[in-house]
Amino acid sequence: MFVMKCGGSTLAALPDAFFEDLKQLQEEGEIPVIVHGGGPAISDTLGKLGIETEFVNGLRKTNEAVLDVVEMVLAGKINKEIVRKIQLSGARAVGLSGVDGNLIQAQPVANAHEVGLVGDVSHVNAGLIQGIVDMGYMPVVAPVGIGADGGQRYNINADTAAGAVASYLGVERMIVVTDVPGIMKTVDGEKRVLPSVTVREIDEMIASGEIYGGMIPKVRAAVQCIQGEVREVVIVNGAEPQVLSKALKEAGIGTRIIKG
Repeated sequence: MFVMKCGGSTLAALPDAFFEDLKQLQEEGEIPVIVHGGGPAISDTLGKLGIETEFVNGLRKTNEAVLDVVEMVLAGKINKEIVRKIQLSGARAVGLSGVDGNLIQAQPVANAHEVGLVGDVSHVNAGLIQGIVDMGYMPVVAPVGIGADGGQRYNINADTAAGAVASYLGVERMIVVTDVPGIMKTVDGEKRVLPSVTVREIDEMIASGEIYGGMIPKVRAAVQCIQGEVREVVIVNGAEPQVLSKALKEAGIGTRIIKG
């Protein structure tokens, strides 16, 4: 079992070969637990409904109206779209959100007064995920959490949720699937993928401008997954042939981010 995090828009754009690779891994007994996001689709739907949304330090300001849309898009449209694509490849998947079976329990983030109903993970029902995996299905998890009272839902950052799921499952390494081959660095005037990098080196590269633009949130997201039991995260390009098999079985693909 391994944990894979992917943005909803990235997953939707991945080639059929990626899902064939998932099927192959499942047949070999390497069952992925997928945690997905869906920020752009949420923003798009909110816009169509005329609901304003804003971000505070990367977190979407969330009230009950925004939360309804978050749940509808993540646990509904995107989650089921991913499950369908997996099943079309011949693999077996079950889609669920953090609300189902109290899978992801959450509490308000420290700055809830600024961002509203955004949650930090307080517990993951790892037994539920293990049970689904034991039946031979890959769980596909939408990051909507539920409070300890069982009534209040929370919008959870997908990277935070993925790191917490991996940690509660006792997984030391997780894979972040993106649309880039890894973290790039200019060496002798040529851009190359760094095979491994520490969290501290990432901070230095952001400060120096070597990591810039759209790469910053991707890298910060991967770093966010390093928590609890998780010791390293591998950033890979989902469009590369057999990328998951290579990341699990071979070195030399993508960038390994290690704690230090």
